[in-house]
Formats: sequence, C-alpha cells, structure tokens
Amino acid sequence: MKTKIIELLKRAKQNILEILPGLIICVIIAGISQVIAHFVPTVGAALFAIALGIIVGNTLCTKDFFNRGTKFSESRLLEYSIVLTGFTLNLTDIMSVGWQGVLFIILQMTLTIVVTYLIGKLLRFGKKFSLLMCAGNSVCGSSAIGTVSGVIHPSAKDKGISVTTVNLTGTVLMITLPFLTGALYGNETMQTSAMIGGTLQSVGQVIGSATFVNSDVVAMSTIFKIIRIIFIVFVALAFSKLNTNEGEKLLSRSNTAGDDKKVKAKIPWYIIGFFLFSIIATFNIIPEIVSHTAHTISSQFEIIALAGIGMRVKFRDLVKDGPKALLYGGAVGVCQVGIAIGLIFIFFGLL
Repeated sequence: MKTKIIELLKRAKQNILEILPGLIICVIIAGISQVIAHFVPTVGAALFAIALGIIVGNTLCTKDFFNRGTKFSESRLLEYSIVLTGFTLNLTDIMSVGWQGVLFIILQMTLTIVVTYLIGKLLRFGKKFSLLMCAGNSVCGSSAIGTVSGVIHPSAKDKGISVTTVNLTGTVLMITLPFLTGALYGNETMQTSAMIGGTLQSVGQVIGSATFVNSDVVAMSTIFKIIRIIFIVFVALAFSKLNTNEGEKLLSRSNTAGDDKKVKAKIPWYIIGFFLFSIIATFNIIPEIVSHTAHTISSQFEIIALAGIGMRVKFRDLVKDGPKALLYGGAVGVCQVGIAIGLIFIFFGLL
C-alpha cells in the first residue's frame, strides 16, 4: 500500500513538472495581456492573449516540453472555468434560450454536418476525414473529433489534419464574429449568443469570442454551446450507423466484420458540474461572495486558456497540412455563419 502511494506521488510530481513550463508561459501571457488591455480597453485582454500566444508559440516557445502545459491550459482550465460559471447562472437563465434556442441548435448542427460532408465530397476527401470535419465543426472541435474517432476509426493523419483545420477555422471565426454580430445585431445578447455559441468549434473559442462583446453574451453563448456538447452523444450514435467504406454508399450497411462498433460517448464531466452548480445557484444557498469569487477565478482561467489556444496554433502545421484542407475549413466556416444568419432570422429576428 505504501509503495503504491509513493508511486502515485512520484507520478503526480512528474505530471506537474511536465505541465508547469507551458502553464507558466500561459499565465505570464495572460498577465501581460491584462496589463495591456488596461491601457487599450476597447480591444480587451482576450484578443491580446490569443495574439501574444500565437507569436510566442511560434517564436520563443517552440519546444515540445511546453506542449503539456499549453494543452492543460487550453482544455482543463477551460473545463474548470465552465464548472465555476455554473455558480453565476441559475436554471432560469439556462432555460431562457427556450424551445427556439434548442431547435436552432438542432437545425444548425444538422445542416452543418450535411454541408460539411458535401463540401468534403466535392473536394474529394475521404469519408472518414469528412466525418471528422462534420463532428468537429458541428459540435465541439477537438473533443468531438476524439469522440467520433472511437466510432469510425480514422487514420492518425486524418485525425491530426482535421484537428488542425477545425481549430484554425474556429480561431479565425472567434476573432471575426464579434465584428459581424456588431454589424448585424448591434451585439444584442440573444442573436449574438446564438451566432457565437451555435457556430464556433471549441468551448474556448466560444468564451473567447463572447468575451470580446460583454459578460451577458459570455453567459448566454456558453449555454448555447453546452446544448451542442450534450448532443455529441446523438452525433456519435448516428455516425456509428454509417458505412465509412470508400466506394460504398454512406447510408448503406457495411458487409465487413468491423461493422460491430461499440459507441463510447458520454456527457463530459464539466457539463454535469456546470448543471449541479447552477442548481445550487438557483436555490440561493451560497453566499454572494462565493459566486463573485467563482466568477473572478473563471475569468482568469479563460484568459490563461486563450493564451494556451494561441500557443497551440502552429504555422508549421498549417503549411504541412496543405492549402486544400485549409480551403475545406474556410468553406465550412463561411457556410456555418450563413446557415446561422438564416436560422437566427427565422427564430429570433434581426433585433
């Protein structure tokens, strides 16, 4: 027993030492970004964190030993941030999207999947790569790609290129959508949140983009995004029924032995945590100082995570993956935004 405890402590220490270099850099970038934003408040710390992250990640900190820390910042800190956000939102806020919001998400995701697959077919990409792009763009970026990979079993190359392409598309949209929603909707909360939360690929990109607007949009767009993430279970189940053999119809049944696929898709822990804390907030059983502290910590985690997102955008990967994949990502991003504009007009109106 004592030996196991010592081994666990050694492993924990090793993990911390591997995470620290990248995490420290992200914390420094986040701090510098907030100082700069103090003098340029119209731009905000979020954009500075991403921009500095991209610059530092492609110049000063290109070594692999930063990767564990930047990945931890990008993923884990964002997950903790989402859980803490639950303290600041009650169930009434969550239900404020209404049936229109839920139906908007269902149609937005469905149409994104259909259009993404058709574009992939037009550009002569393989079925599995196209389906990875469908999942990444319609649900939650890299996390959805990882979930669906366990169902359709793509090659490592397809998985790597799809992750890079989806993340780049989301990063570009993250920066440009606030300007678009400002022009179309005057950054009105519901329409802006539906656009940002309904189209952007990863949770970090949603929060980052919404941060450029205001705190109300951060809260509401996060709710739209969470609804999308919950639907990953249904997307994985649907993809498990598809025929991914090249030269055969997608909706036909495969004759190969590999057709018996075990679907492993579940709602992420941080979504469950978010709802639990939201229930606690709904019944007002926590002091206001706790809610305020949770909001403050959550905001800091967001800025650090955005620095991590920036550091993980590698120019060498973009060059290696080729212009065809980038064309695919760009075309999908434009279509996503176009679909969202149409659906927002139908369900929420222009203003």
